[in-house]
Amino acid sequence: MTANPAVPTVPSATYRLQLQPDFPFAAAEAVVPRLAELGVSHLHLSPVLEAVPGSTHGYDVIDHTRVRDELGGEDGLRALSRTAREHGLGLILDVVPNHMAVPAPEHLARPLWEVLRDGPDSPYARWFDVDWDAQGGRLLLPVLGGPLEDVLGELEVRKDTLRYYEHAFPIRPGTEKLPLRELLDAQWYRLAHWRKAGSEINYRRFFTISELIGVRVEDEEVFEATHATLLRLLREGVADGLRIDHPDGLADPAAYLRRLREATGGRWTVVEKILTGDEPLPAGWACAGTTGYDALDRIDGLFTDPDGVRAITRFYEEFGAAPADEGGQWAPTVHRAAYRLVTHDLAAEVDRLARAAERVTGAEGPLLRAAIREVLVRIPVYRSYVVPGEPAPPQAVAMLEAAATGARVPEAGTVADLALGRLGRGPDQDDFAVRFAQVSSALRAKSVEDTAFYRWYPLLSLNEVGRDPARPACAPEDFHAFCVRLQRDWPDTGTVLTTHDTKRSADVRARLAALSELPGPWAEWLRGVSAHMREYFGGSGIPVPERQVEYQAWQYAVVFCSAAAADVVADTLLKSEREAGLRTSWTEQNPAYEEQLTRFARELISGPTSYATAEIARALDAPERANRLGATLVHLTMPGVPDLYQGDEDRQLLLVDPANRAPYSPGSAELSEKGLLTATALRLRRDHPDWFGGLSTYEPLYAAGPAAAHSVAFLRCGRALTVATRLSHRLAEAGGWRGTQLALPDGNWTDLLTHRTYSGKVRLEELLDRNPVGLLVLS
Repeated sequence: MTANPAVPTVPSATYRLQLQPDFPFAAAEAVVPRLAELGVSHLHLSPVLEAVPGSTHGYDVIDHTRVRDELGGEDGLRALSRTAREHGLGLILDVVPNHMAVPAPEHLARPLWEVLRDGPDSPYARWFDVDWDAQGGRLLLPVLGGPLEDVLGELEVRKDTLRYYEHAFPIRPGTEKLPLRELLDAQWYRLAHWRKAGSEINYRRFFTISELIGVRVEDEEVFEATHATLLRLLREGVADGLRIDHPDGLADPAAYLRRLREATGGRWTVVEKILTGDEPLPAGWACAGTTGYDALDRIDGLFTDPDGVRAITRFYEEFGAAPADEGGQWAPTVHRAAYRLVTHDLAAEVDRLARAAERVTGAEGPLLRAAIREVLVRIPVYRSYVVPGEPAPPQAVAMLEAAATGARVPEAGTVADLALGRLGRGPDQDDFAVRFAQVSSALRAKSVEDTAFYRWYPLLSLNEVGRDPARPACAPEDFHAFCVRLQRDWPDTGTVLTTHDTKRSADVRARLAALSELPGPWAEWLRGVSAHMREYFGGSGIPVPERQVEYQAWQYAVVFCSAAAADVVADTLLKSEREAGLRTSWTEQNPAYEEQLTRFARELISGPTSYATAEIARALDAPERANRLGATLVHLTMPGVPDLYQGDEDRQLLLVDPANRAPYSPGSAELSEKGLLTATALRLRRDHPDWFGGLSTYEPLYAAGPAAAHSVAFLRCGRALTVATRLSHRLAEAGGWRGTQLALPDGNWTDLLTHRTYSGKVRLEELLDRNPVGLLVLS
């Protein structure tokens, strides 16, 4: 198969499809004509290699040599590729280089099975990041429902296999006839209670997920074995580009990307790298850029009122909803969550670092452990990029030295030196530097994304992957500066608004962001409706949770305003509470509390008090529409390659997984308002790649007049002009545009949305009288 010349080397836009048994390759093939008509150039597929049976996401890979049978196998993928190419579309594949699944039964992952059978002498032992110096030289598997002695009678030996419910483990040759207790002691693995994972586990995990074991893709042999099938699919023209999952988990992301570029011949590749604040993507990375969370942050910020966020935060505290985390503020909440993780969930990883540090320095283990914890919790980004034997990047030096200074504990400076590779070369020093960065990324992800986001939430639209609630807004001039940098440094980077990992879809966030323009009405309404609800629920015997949980529930109530959403909101609140870990958790569930929480949520959304959301909901409709359409158009016309999540061309209210990972269900063939805008912008990008691609230009435009701050406008390649309304409710409160004008570049400009033509200076009240956005092209 050869590449179709109609498929561009760099996508004009990609469309993400979540493949799973209920939406296999054949289902994706069926929607190709629709997506080609929409205007994208590539389908962006979730992982296609063999995964744990029934997996709805595919990130739990068990076999790198085969395309997943449940999706239709390689024949199905090839059929999808052929149909896509007939319609001018290419394929982007999601790559999972950092980890494999520890499945049940374990023999599903053949490389892991052989390591469990043969130990560190197995040819596959080099695949996995295991500390064989711990646990008596055995791989700890936290799979038991209780301590070993309590469940010993539930284990069963069948020929050369040890069984425990759905689990199956190989028996080391020659030990089959031993009594069970002696047999267990003779294996290369140690079965343990699942609660031992945080404190005793001796393999690197994906974050804190024990079912995902770290893969040493830095080893050339491992890289080749785990990438051979994907690289072959690229060479044979079945696929065209790659998305790299979680590069921060790798030992050396830069080296991995260099090797990948050489192996792929420079195919378009983006990396799922979460950048914090103004943190830049490392300049030496051999990729087109990120998957786009940095763009999401700036776009969302454009449509968020910082003054309103401050007022809402004050009310959040007055309402009694702030957590009791050192004053209830954002930064202390993150710090406390991180400290909990390094002392519990990631304690084993800290111990492994401490043992390496002790071998290098000779210092006492307890002192080193304390210092490692204190430095780790003060790392403000996901990780540093220190490569043993190379000078540490200046930003890494400054960051780690500042963290050590702030730690104020003995040995903190030594920890910084170890993390920066300053104490010479050697296996333990090198191991520490690499592993410290890997643990740092896991800690940041878990403490911010999966803990603090669920504990502190004055405005839930701020608690999103890639966002920082302490920096809620992005002024137009800051957005323009960001876009100028993208066009200059990473013109082919990915951009995104909704993904399979976002906590809330773009349209949910657009509605919640509208609250930032109505802080007074929100506070007044919530005080009244909360008192009414508590009075009614008290009389009905319905339990009411703490103010913190109630506050979150009301935010969802004004988003959905429908009894049909009761179960979704209840499930989301339950997940939020388990992630927060304050009143219940994934590992220590409180069934009575969870039952009361679920009942409360369902009654709040669908019960007799649900009518009370109507007034505030109506107030949000107009600013939500402006936010939704504005974010959509900005995303589709700014620098970079926009990625659309399945179904997001229409208004789509999705909450965190599994709701946002459901099988794709195409909507009506008739496009909605948002759909028409999306199709218009995508087709323009597709038909004029020179206007938007790497050789294009980006020029900010500024309106003049009393309401200029309520517009954002920019020019692409001198031919396409985007105008969007921001903070529309505040604009209306102030009396509208009041003569504010935008000076158009020379020539006649036609708005593709209204088909009206303009030239010279145009009043925004005229240009935007039908829509809160405009997409103009030089006639």
